[in-house]
Amino acid sequence: MDQRLKGRRIAALAADGFEKVELVVPMKALRAAGAKVDVISLRHGNIRGVNLHEPASRVHVDKTISEAEPDEYDGLLLPGGFINPDLLRQSAEARAFVRAFDEAGKPIASLCHGPWVLASAGLLQGRTLTSWPGVRDDLVNAGATWLDQQFVRDGNLATSRGPQDLIPFVQGCLDLFAEDAPIAGRGQQPVSRSAPQANEPPALVVGAMKWLPKPSLRTALGLGAIAAIIMATRPPRGLRRSRTRGNGSGTNEMRRVETRHGTSATAASRHHGMAGDAPVHQ
Repeated sequence: MDQRLKGRRIAALAADGFEKVELVVPMKALRAAGAKVDVISLRHGNIRGVNLHEPASRVHVDKTISEAEPDEYDGLLLPGGFINPDLLRQSAEARAFVRAFDEAGKPIASLCHGPWVLASAGLLQGRTLTSWPGVRDDLVNAGATWLDQQFVRDGNLATSRGPQDLIPFVQGCLDLFAEDAPIAGRGQQPVSRSAPQANEPPALVVGAMKWLPKPSLRTALGLGAIAAIIMATRPPRGLRRSRTRGNGSGTNEMRRVETRHGTSATAASRHHGMAGDAPVHQ
């Protein structure tokens, strides 16, 4: 078994909304190669992954960013997803955490929307990389040269476009994280111009959104499940009827008693009334 990363510690920086396969698959590969991988996030507990736009399973957080020290780690993994990097790039702690790895020349691997965080950390001026095509303009505007390739290596930085490139990305990560810091600026041939903008969004994403269930359907299914639980906990129908009959008989009996008492009380009242009207003899 390949144990080239034995003794290495890798920080996987992620928040809620990370693309599940972009964190779980590389993390398993790194651990299989002997590395210790810690999930670092904005909060404690478990963070929620996504499969494209749909909620997926959660991953346990080992440390928050404020608890983690970049000096304790040999490399940084930045998965993508639509929500995850958007949350991280707004965190001053997250930006400083990422910046510390680059300043030390430590390996950084990212894919999909993950490079958004690198842009917000101010690390892309003069760098060459790739990403999800939809964030190409953001990275170019941050000073980077963007390539439409499966895997791009520029010194200590390795990037891929998304889940479709996981195989070359994982292979590249294993090579990258096996190197000792500081890593010199090499690995990618100089490119003067970025690849052109996309003409249309990926058909896979457009098609997937077309077939996703409506929120109303999910709500209906949830309400249906709640109703099923309530029905399952109710007593059998025959038992409810017998209880109703018993309660009804008791009520009727009480009414008959009250009626009799009411009649007696009325008669007594009339008797006392008549006695009160009789003349008093001296």
